[in-house]
Formats: sequence, C-alpha cells, structure tokens
Amino acid sequence: MIRSAALAALLATTSLTSAALAQTPTAPAAQTIAFATTDASDPYLWLEEVEGERALAWVEEQNRRSLGTLQGDPRYQQLHDQALAILESRDRIPGPAFLNSGLISNFWQDATNIRGVWRRTTLDSYRTDAPEWETVLDIDALSRAEGKNWVYRGANCLPPEERFCLVSLSDGGKDAVMIREFDTVTKTFVEGGFELPESKGGVTWVDQDTLLIARDFGEGSLTTSGYPMIVKRLRRGQSIDQAETIFTGQPTDVSVGASTLRDADGVVRAVLINRGVSFYESETHVLNADGSTTQLRLPAKADISAFVQGQLVVSLKEDWTAPSGQAFQTGDVIAWTLSDWLADQSARAQLVIRPGEREAIEGMNSTRNSLVVALFENVRGNVYVYRPNPSGEWARTRLDLPENVTVGVGSASDQNDQVFVSAAGYLTPSTLYLADAATGDLEPVKSLPPKFDAEGLTVQQFEARSADGTMIPYFVVHREAMAMDGSNPTLLYGYGGFEVSMLPGYSATTGKLWLERGGVYVVANTRGGGEFGPRWHEAALQENRQRAHEDFQAVAQDLITRGITSQPRLGIMGGSQGGLFMGAMLTQRPDLINAAVIQVPLFDMLRFHRLLAGASWIAEYGNPDIPEERAWIQAYSPYQNLRAGQPYPEVFIHTSTKDDRVHPGHARKAAARMEELGYPVLFYENTDGGHGAAANLRESARRLALEYTYLTRRLMD
Repeated sequence: MIRSAALAALLATTSLTSAALAQTPTAPAAQTIAFATTDASDPYLWLEEVEGERALAWVEEQNRRSLGTLQGDPRYQQLHDQALAILESRDRIPGPAFLNSGLISNFWQDATNIRGVWRRTTLDSYRTDAPEWETVLDIDALSRAEGKNWVYRGANCLPPEERFCLVSLSDGGKDAVMIREFDTVTKTFVEGGFELPESKGGVTWVDQDTLLIARDFGEGSLTTSGYPMIVKRLRRGQSIDQAETIFTGQPTDVSVGASTLRDADGVVRAVLINRGVSFYESETHVLNADGSTTQLRLPAKADISAFVQGQLVVSLKEDWTAPSGQAFQTGDVIAWTLSDWLADQSARAQLVIRPGEREAIEGMNSTRNSLVVALFENVRGNVYVYRPNPSGEWARTRLDLPENVTVGVGSASDQNDQVFVSAAGYLTPSTLYLADAATGDLEPVKSLPPKFDAEGLTVQQFEARSADGTMIPYFVVHREAMAMDGSNPTLLYGYGGFEVSMLPGYSATTGKLWLERGGVYVVANTRGGGEFGPRWHEAALQENRQRAHEDFQAVAQDLITRGITSQPRLGIMGGSQGGLFMGAMLTQRPDLINAAVIQVPLFDMLRFHRLLAGASWIAEYGNPDIPEERAWIQAYSPYQNLRAGQPYPEVFIHTSTKDDRVHPGHARKAAARMEELGYPVLFYENTDGGHGAAANLRESARRLALEYTYLTRRLMD
C-alpha cells in the first residue's frame, strides 16, 4: 500500500435517478455479531500460521480443487496464452531511467529473461527502434547460480558517478530484501563490500564508505508495525553489530528511515531522518555534524517532494500556519531556499501550486533546473513545468501533450532539463515522450502498439450519487453500440484508500481478455482515493470508512439503474485495500453482484493491526483495541459480517504465501468461513509472489487467466 506516481482521464456527466440512493448495508452495526470478535471465538486462527503444516495442507487442497475447476475450463488455456504473450512481448516500452553518465537504465522481463535483466544503453540508442542494450546484472543467471528465486527490487547507486550500487533482492517477492553492494563497472558484487541480511527497511549512501541503515537489528529494534525503529551509521569494514545508532523512534511509530538531500551535482546538502509517527504523520530531523539531530518545523502531514535550484519543495497534506505566520491550505506545494530556511525556519515560504477543489497532483519530479508536475482536473491530466525566478516566485508553463488522456512524469535528468513523460488512455496505447523542461520541446521516442482490438469501443465518464449525496465519478469502457438493457457483462474495479488515485491507463490484458470479448470495464473514483487531493482521501478515513464503501456501492447501483448491466452480469474486482472493498460489497450489497475477484485482501479488520504490517494502517482505519473505534470497524469488517442465508455469489479469492505485507490469513479465513456457511468458494494461493501475487511474468499470466476464466463463467456464460 504504497502511494505512487500516475497517469490521466476523460470527462462526461449525466443525471441520476433516486435508485442510486439505496445504499443501506445488509449488515447493520446494530446486529449482534459474535463470530470472531475475540480470539476464542475465531475457529480459523490456525490459518494465520503462514507456514504451518495444517494451514499449508488446507491451502494445497484448496488449490487442487480451484485450479482443477478453472484450469479445467476449455477457455483457460487460450486466456493464459494471450496473457503470457502480452506480458512477454518484446514490443513493450522499456521504462527508462536517466543515469548521471548520460546512459539510460532499464529493468526488463520477457520469455527469455523470466526474472529479469538490469541493463543500460545510450540515450541515442534508446531513441532507436532496436536499442543496443548492455547487461549489468542478469537476475535469472544469478538465481540459477545461487539456487534462489530472486526477485529484483531495485538498485540504489551512489551519486554522482553511480558506479557502486546497493542492489535489493527479494526471496520470492517478499517486501523484505537482502541488500548487496554491486560494482556496475566490473559487473560483480563487491568482494567484502556492504551486505545486509533480509529485512524490511531502507538504506542510503552518505559517501562511498558510509551508509545509514534502518533494518531489523534484533529484539527491540522494530515497531509494532514490523518496520525499523532505529537508524544506524554503518562504515565500510564494520559488521552490523558495530554500527553506531544515530536515531531511535518509538515502538508505536510506523517506521523510521534516513535519506540524503543532494543537489543536481550529487553533493549532500542535508542528511534527513524521517520518523513515521503514523501512516500519514511524520517528523523530519536534520542530522547535525556532531551527530545530534534537530527536528524541522514542518506540519505532521507533509512530504518533502523535490530539491531544485537550491529550493526545498514541500507538499502539504493539511492546513498549516508556518512559523513565518503564512497560512497554507491542504494540497498546497510550497518552497524555501534551503540554506536560508535551515538558518532561520521562520523564513517566508513561496507558494508554488495551489490545486483547485477538483484538482490533484498525481506526479512530481525535478530536472536540474525545473519542477515537473502532473496536475489533474476531474481525473484529466496535464504536465506543467515550474521554475523559480530570481524574485523567488515560480513561473509555470504547460507541456503540449495530448488532451483527455492520462499523463505521467517519469525519470528526470540531473545533468540538464530532460525528462520522460507519458500519455495513455483506456483505449490509447502509451506513448513515451522525451521533454525539455527548459524549452517545452517534446519528442515521441516510444509508442506501444495496440494490444487489443479497440475498434467500436468508447470511454465515458459518469457520476453516481452516494448515500450522503456526494457525486462519485466513474469511467465506463464499452462498445459504442452497447445495448442499455442490462445484458452487458461488466467488471467494476475499485480501491478507495490510502490516497491512491484510479487514473485511466492502457491495460493490454484487460483489453484482450475482457473488452475484446464483449465485456464492459468500469473504474470507480471513490473517496478514500486521491483523485481530488488529500481532502478526497480524508473524507473516508477511520470513522468515515463506510462512505467509501457506499461510494462503490452507489456506482454499482448506478450501472444497473442506467441499464449498462444487471445483477447477473455485474462482477467486481479489487486487491489489498481494494480486497476490503470487495468484502464490504459482498457482505453489504450482495444483491448487486454475481461475481467478486478478491485479490490479496484485508478481511478480518478486528485483527488487521496484529498481522504483519497491519499496525501501520491504523491511521487509515482506526484502532480495534479502542472500543469506540472497534465499533465502527466491526460494523463493516467483512470476516465478522459473513453470515448464512445471503445471496452471495461464488467468489474467487487469491493470495500469496510470500505476502509479508497483507497477511495471507485474511484470504484464507474468508474462504474457510464462507465454506463453513455453505457457500461455494474458489480459493488460490500462490506460494511465491509477495503482495503482487506473482514473482515473475509466467505466474502473472496464470493469475490473470484464472481471474478472467472465473469472470467468464460467472458473467458471460
């Protein structure tokens, strides 16, 4: 559950009928719920033992039955082959990353490189149709040599030369990684170099012989969320036990970590310690030369977003009166001259961006001299360039990208003003541009060829009225000649949490495996997401979480009211927080749906904070250990609200044994409880894959084929 950069949208509105207002849950809080409200009343706690013999035997039996059903369907193999061909195709756009050397770096997976290859080429070569790639590290070869199922999790290279890198390797896709120092010139791991054992956490270079590390240092070094609580300084030649502690947080924190603020030449201007007090609140401390730390006077909800031309750029997530006396609003982006501000934190800040009510910043990066921002209005995006003037004010220009598509800001150069930006839509394959932020020049360098037949398809944006009257936008991708008689097999996707925006993008597999076969695809932009900035997210936090569920249910009802689909033809899909969404729909409005794909879900919300990283999400959901908060959580927690005699459809739940973020016990217990109540359930657990539920492209193809085989059986047959 991590926030990330994004892509853009389309627009249309229409009136609604009163039927969309009928959002009363079938599991009201007033109901007496005895099941699994305590450990003693939960008969399936044994399924939380991830590698337990009894639990794995249960998983094996579930997999045997579910795979037999879905893979035995005559349509499975074609769907699998189509998905695999798309995932392994070599005409995909290789995602570029600027290196200070002027080269372009990329991580690539295909039919030959199943686990992937880290590689590089020149910018001129990258511009061609057939770049000449130089392999830096082959993960498949490394896995064979070491007898491991390594999943590459990125490399942190030391500026400015970027010769030495800290490579993160995950065993089977877990969040926890091993870190090893790698020499990109000799293309070997450094003998006797830095090596950190498997752990969640982070690491940052200070200089070639010094790291700041936040790891699992043994008993008492982790927060209750399972993340690092301590930052240490590790010098070359030291063992981890010899590392010097420089900062210690509190056990109730989410995590602590360190980073360096470097200018475009790679010079360290400040070393920062971040203390994550909650998922959204944090403290930032500066590490002083004498080893002490000083807390910066920033609001609890704020992100340091960029450092450009000596200007520290900060995004605000709450209203704030600065020490200077200036009043700023939620969503504002402000900047200070770093040296002036560190000398006097009451120095005046400059307002850079103030998004409107229906606007949100969905991506930001900095070139050597410019701030490049993806700014969306009503889920429709543009890319703007901001540059500080000598007066301190910031000037804005717009890049001339296509309109009514999703835009994204990619890698930016520290050497000049070049930046990669992208444009795509539900029916528009991605195009990658090389932009010059100084001149506004745009050069299309890569385009994804169409991966499915979009002839006769169109995209519309509608709005549904939620239970409290709020209008909830959603996108519908469908045949232009679609009959409005409720006969259309329709897949509704949602997430609705953690300020993650659901922006239009080109999904080749959705297009090929669903749209091309006559399906309708819908994406709901519910509260809890970030489509309209931090306030849209905050409207569904904690005691207001049910609003997000009602938003999603309102979209489902609106689809039926409009005649786009009907209950026998409507299915839903979502993962992680979106899996909680699916569980709430299942237990509150099963009368609206005939299928549910529930991916790596949260389900037992009375125990979420006790499982793996769950405690870090208390800021999102509330704390079940506090009676008042437990009451509002219990009212919607899907696991406790499953009951007999309901019109639940057969659901498809899947998870991963290696998921060390959202505990697989959530999915396991949901399936076991539904079976106990007499409902048909399809359950599949991949033994690898982490929170992404797949460690490589072949596993991803299998997951996709299982999902769309299930949806075909439920909604198209």
